[in-house]
Amino acid sequence: MSWQREADEIRRRREIAAKHGGAEAVARQHERGRLAVRERIAALADEGSFREIGGVAGVAEGDAFRPSNAVIGTAALDGRPCVISGDDFTVRGGAYSPAGMAKSEYADRLGVRRRIPVVRLLEAGGASVSGISGVRGRSGYDFVKGASSNQVLVEARATVPLVAAALGPVAGFPAARLAASHFSLMTRENSQVLVGGPALVGRATGEQVSKEELGGAQVHGRSGVVDNVAEDEADVWRQIRAFLSYLPSSVWDAPPIRECDDPRDRAEQALLSLVPRESRRAYKMRRAIGWIVDRDSFFELTPGYGRSQITGLARLVGHPVGVVANDPYVYGGSMTAEGAQKVRRFVELCDAFHLPIVSLMDEPGFMIGTQAEAAGTIRYGVEALFAVQQTQVPWFTLILRRSFGVAAGVHLGPGGVVVAWPSAQSGALPLESGVALAYGKEIAAAPDPEARRRELEAEVAAAQSIFPRAEDFGVHDLIDPRETRARLCDWVVEIQTELSHQRGPRRYTARP
Repeated sequence: MSWQREADEIRRRREIAAKHGGAEAVARQHERGRLAVRERIAALADEGSFREIGGVAGVAEGDAFRPSNAVIGTAALDGRPCVISGDDFTVRGGAYSPAGMAKSEYADRLGVRRRIPVVRLLEAGGASVSGISGVRGRSGYDFVKGASSNQVLVEARATVPLVAAALGPVAGFPAARLAASHFSLMTRENSQVLVGGPALVGRATGEQVSKEELGGAQVHGRSGVVDNVAEDEADVWRQIRAFLSYLPSSVWDAPPIRECDDPRDRAEQALLSLVPRESRRAYKMRRAIGWIVDRDSFFELTPGYGRSQITGLARLVGHPVGVVANDPYVYGGSMTAEGAQKVRRFVELCDAFHLPIVSLMDEPGFMIGTQAEAAGTIRYGVEALFAVQQTQVPWFTLILRRSFGVAAGVHLGPGGVVVAWPSAQSGALPLESGVALAYGKEIAAAPDPEARRRELEAEVAAAQSIFPRAEDFGVHDLIDPRETRARLCDWVVEIQTELSHQRGPRRYTARP
């Protein structure tokens, strides 16, 4: 006697699951411009590498079988193993069933246990109306399971890279999973991220809005809920691969090093004239980044949020690094409340995965004014300062121009190297505002107020020059801007021994 009948039933259920919610449901998904979940996994993963887990999970009623609306398994991305968890919107709109919740949590546990990244492809509207229990009339929240799931999520974030992409409507618990990731992104069209959908919002608040108005890319590309906005699903796969290429598989591993044919001593002549002599003139910081790091290696994160600060990943002679910089074109590069939150999150990412940090400073200080005060700028600024000071990875700070006030400390890691260009200035306040504040009465009483203002600004500028500070060893060195790449490349090679001793998850003390 054999088990052929049962084996045939396993094959039948797998075949049903492979069809998702059926041909009509898949066709509707395609009409919306979105792929079915297994099509997405096939497009993202290395060809033939996906190994599904739990393909027969679901609900059986007589001869009928409805697969769960979560697809999980292991795969390879550019040859590196990872766990992939995807929502199946063609099955009950992706609303989480008991099996779907269990599979999603298992995917996180598997990533933690194997110490490999977890990638989440999200398109779901939260829990089923019948409840996580799956039983009508018993739809209450399971507090014990909820606490366990949240604990796994926290452990996963502390130990392995978490990537999440919103590929359609994402609401409730799936939206929380998106926000809990190290790198989150959404498609410019077809995706929305929502705490509650338009119908729920209308009933609760009276607001009549569409899903796009409530949580589309034009909202969350600037809210900070997602890091990046992708043009389409193909761009999602590209960005996920790019992000993971800079990170180790877990906090116990070293970041991957790539071959580099960009000369370490490449000296860009344009760096010498990048910073204008006129302190009120802006310049393009991203040009500086591009000229200093390995060619075409800068991968910017969260460009639409906290825009006065630039954050991203790059390489120096093949070694991954984190880059933090001011953008003089946005509020002069001032540290805003949003900018401080953006910097805090980014330096924590770098510290967690052992990426040394390069800080390009042109910091005029904290943003001021009624809106800045209402936003709690100083609170978030000091929180970012504490986050920086609790990092353990090496820092290299390059002062391009301004270094003013308490906010300058957000760019100075503990025990880091501090180097300056000859264009650098430092002090309690920027030149123009400092002179106006300190000498306002004297300027107003002068026979020629404008001439007196220029004289005082020249005197203060001399006092803010970086040369006297370099003479007192207030910075570690002054360099010709064209030497920057060579100095950074030498530094990143020198610190590898230090980095090799920094393995395992981070622990931080209380912050403001």
